[in-house]
Amino acid sequence: MTRVFDDTTRQKIAELCAGFARAAPEEGASTLKRAAVAIALTDSDAGSGTAFLLTRRAEGLRSHSAQWALPGGRCDAGETQVQAALRELHEELGLDLAESEVLGLLDDYPTRSGYLITPVVVWAGPGLSIVPNPAEVAYVHRVALRDIEREDAFSFTSIPESTRRVIRFRLDDGHIHAPTAALIYQFSEVLAGRQTRVAELEQPVFAWR
Repeated sequence: MTRVFDDTTRQKIAELCAGFARAAPEEGASTLKRAAVAIALTDSDAGSGTAFLLTRRAEGLRSHSAQWALPGGRCDAGETQVQAALRELHEELGLDLAESEVLGLLDDYPTRSGYLITPVVVWAGPGLSIVPNPAEVAYVHRVALRDIEREDAFSFTSIPESTRRVIRFRLDDGHIHAPTAALIYQFSEVLAGRQTRVAELEQPVFAWR
């Protein structure tokens, strides 16, 4: 199903986010470093309706270099998750969005590397002038919502190092793993009107550091 990029879609997604009850913080969550990412909704570049922005991290970054990720990063002192997500959108992609464009927040996701990530769903608007910061972003991809709402968009596997399921999201000829895949998966479930938790979905070992 293609979600036309218009005010009706914005309102529908805002209603779905408002109807999503965020999970209570897990035990031990207070010891993790706070971070936030943006699920920034805009028009696709291929006439396929509403899309969100996904970045390929720059190769020169100290951690998780060259991996696919949602725009975002660690919360600065005194920042809310919303403020951090919007700041990171500006720093990484040159987008200056107001808090009034935020449609909702999804569940916090605890990572193996010691972060608690809050996904912030934000309406970025049409015809964006995206200016990637080359120090942080190598490439920006627009993922149509219809591509995450396919029945075969996500798959699960296992690894010897954990009893938890490892989630994967297929993008072109490769896979994106958790934490990014878990956050996108929960957003796809919200779009379907489901209250699906993802904190227990595992990351591959290379993302544990």
